[in-house]
Amino acid sequence: MDVRFKPFNFEQAVARSGVVLPGQARAAKVDAGATQVGFSQALTQALKSVSQAQAQAAQMQRQVQLDDPTVSLEETMVAMQKAQIGFQAAVHVRNRLVQAYSDIMNMNV
Repeated sequence: MDVRFKPFNFEQAVARSGVVLPGQARAAKVDAGATQVGFSQALTQALKSVSQAQAQAAQMQRQVQLDDPTVSLEETMVAMQKAQIGFQAAVHVRNRLVQAYSDIMNMNV
């Protein structure tokens, strides 16, 4: 299995997020090809992808246990690691959101 990373384009990421950096004017128009995705939609999509990765890893584990010759142990281990990393990332994001919510609720007004 060949894993390749695309180079990170900071300008594109900032444009998609809608964040206006200091000294930068807000763009009046949005790219025709870009779709607006809210935070809740992005979070839902991320959780669905984590769930799919876990389901795929579990299915591959079952196939290896049943001695399916089409599934290798190496691919199964990589899928399990990807699912584990995705789950850990989701837990960290959840913990950060809960901490941010707690911080906001404890602010003096």
